[in-house]
Amino acid sequence: MGVATTLCVSLLLGMCVSTLAETHSLYYIYSALNKDVALPGIYEFTALGLLDDREIDYYNSKEQMKIPKQDWMKEKMEDEYWVKGTQSRKSKEQWFRVNVGILMERMRHNDSDLHVLQWRHGCEIDDSSGAVKFVRGIDEYSYDGSEFLSFDDQNMRWIAPVPEATPTKQKWDDVAILNQYTKGYLEKECVDWLVKFMDYGKQTLRKHSPPEVHAFAKKCSSDSNKLTLTCMATGFYPKDVVMSVRKYSTSLPEHLLKSSGVRPNDDGTYQLRKSVEIPEDDKANYDCYVSHISLPGPIIKEWDGQCYDCTSQNVLSFVLGALSAVLVVIVVCVVLKKKNIICAGDPQTSSDPVSYIEVPTENGKTPMNGNGVHG
Repeated sequence: MGVATTLCVSLLLGMCVSTLAETHSLYYIYSALNKDVALPGIYEFTALGLLDDREIDYYNSKEQMKIPKQDWMKEKMEDEYWVKGTQSRKSKEQWFRVNVGILMERMRHNDSDLHVLQWRHGCEIDDSSGAVKFVRGIDEYSYDGSEFLSFDDQNMRWIAPVPEATPTKQKWDDVAILNQYTKGYLEKECVDWLVKFMDYGKQTLRKHSPPEVHAFAKKCSSDSNKLTLTCMATGFYPKDVVMSVRKYSTSLPEHLLKSSGVRPNDDGTYQLRKSVEIPEDDKANYDCYVSHISLPGPIIKEWDGQCYDCTSQNVLSFVLGALSAVLVVIVVCVVLKKKNIICAGDPQTSSDPVSYIEVPTENGKTPMNGNGVHG
């Protein structure tokens, strides 16, 4: 589990050693759209809890129920937890609906386009020494995929990277108890929930899945004299992985590669692809080097030197089969790609950190609207 610190001993030899710290994380992500996009699996409001990148609970504006996504969450958490969690999610859904509108007015936007407000908060710990050590806490808001407001945990203040966020920053910073609460949640309450969940789900969370590694090439779409050589690793968990595309056992520089980034499969595992363009008549020996915590040693998959036509049935079937697990994610990201929106949900349990933006009331005043209920 956790974050992989990659110590590249020698790029010339293509050798990397991974030092894996026992780092664990608990994050909640809320996403609200200004309107329904009428696409399967995409809702006006979603909330998602992630423990070490595994989904543990979920809520959307259609079903309006906070539900467990892990068997151990269903077994360990009492019914009252899910009832209160559902009430909290409904409250946050209303808060987001109001504040999406407020931010659209502030940004001088209208309903003719899609707009998204997101909130992500949570914490990370390191227990490699046998004792729990707080690593960092995050509480941040984004609007249309760009950072809007974030909490500086060390200095207990809000950071406004855009002028439109300054009024909210000033209002929140003027309430000392709010910033004290936020810091306390990130460093103490969130950590307590994280440790509790780690204990409840320890059997499942300890399961590591090794990657399957493939090396294949097809004609380059932009240059008929070149091939696109791809290394693909899929089915691995946790998501930290080291991948190199190598020529004669020497790692190619990362700036020459195109990377998909680590993407989720629908079974809780992950996949990663890296590609490089090479001359069609290149006779060099290429391979894919993959290192993962689940492996006793790195996997080195040699490219067989074969080129498959881009439209041939065998390659099409291979690629579609490999990517079928992330089609839903791709659909969501295509819809939101225009604005670089994060494709995710939100976390909580029974004490999410406080969040406020101006919320109009019937009498026209704009008080703070806080919700300190976890999940």
